[in-house]
Amino acid sequence: MSAQPLISPTRIYFEPAAAELPRGREVLDRFPDADRVEVESHWRIPELHGDEANARRWVRIKQEALVLGTKKSLAARPNGRSAHFIAPSTANGCAMACAYCYVPRRKGYSNPVTVFANIEQITGYLARHVKRQGPMTEPGQVDDRAWVYDIGENSDCSVDALVSDNVRDLVRLFRELPTAKASFATKHVNRDLLDWDPQGRTRVRFSLMPERTAKLLDIRTSPVAERLAALDDFRAAGYEVHVNLSPVVVHDGWLEDWRELLEALGDAASPQTRAQLAGEVIMLTHNQALHEVNLRWHPRAEDVLWRPDLQETKRSEGGGVNVRYRRGLKRGLLDELLDLIARHAPYLRVRYAF
Repeated sequence: MSAQPLISPTRIYFEPAAAELPRGREVLDRFPDADRVEVESHWRIPELHGDEANARRWVRIKQEALVLGTKKSLAARPNGRSAHFIAPSTANGCAMACAYCYVPRRKGYSNPVTVFANIEQITGYLARHVKRQGPMTEPGQVDDRAWVYDIGENSDCSVDALVSDNVRDLVRLFRELPTAKASFATKHVNRDLLDWDPQGRTRVRFSLMPERTAKLLDIRTSPVAERLAALDDFRAAGYEVHVNLSPVVVHDGWLEDWRELLEALGDAASPQTRAQLAGEVIMLTHNQALHEVNLRWHPRAEDVLWRPDLQETKRSEGGGVNVRYRRGLKRGLLDELLDLIARHAPYLRVRYAF
């Protein structure tokens, strides 16, 4: 029996302005059998957003609902960690359902994929923004030679590419921008991207965690072994390939699990891939509201995500209550993992860790 598709919309919610744009029409034509529901705003769809009862239908909504809107505000925000700038989103939400994901906090209890149809406005803005930066003159941990733009802060671009050509248009754009690169993290192996000829101007960051933890937390994602098997293929296809070791979740036996993953990474990556590989290490940050949602649909995840004995609270800029490993404890845990990387994956340059 074949696996269910990651996303197969039966209902598309659309803003009228988005449906009139060429990209909007393409998306609607791609799913001709889906019911169409006109909405005033992609931000305000009561049956999808803010309804606590939706927690019980979390995964089904992600598979069956699709939203079509327009990106109203275009801005490239300074970053400095994964990228120099966060590009304007061409989508938000996700068909996957990772139990720790921060994206659902923005729209409520369900956050299926929203495609922004005004792609030409977005790519035009980005081209002008890159031009204003001029050549990069000071190499740093983000990149030695190019301005890096994260194009997938609020979604997974590999999944977005199942729905529209927005990500392909971005890869094509950065291929023509010699002073800049696109970058996105992903947990989904979409081999259609191998035909896009990025010519080194797009960085794909495959997110990795030990298989035992991923089976519990990375819901509807590509198996970790499949992500590892894709590293060489994406590098050979012209992508710069990095890894995100994230989130790092502490539990009994966590360091042994990470040792096994690092050894598997070395086995999977060819010398050519290892030579250009770099990584980010990100310790878990969780959220009280998401914790309460998870208790309704996936309570086992909270056994490892919600650890009051190890965590402290921190109020976010938006007013939410986040939890993270206690400051003094976190530094020691991070050092243990970095020491493990140095011993079992010495080729992996860690760009930043926090």
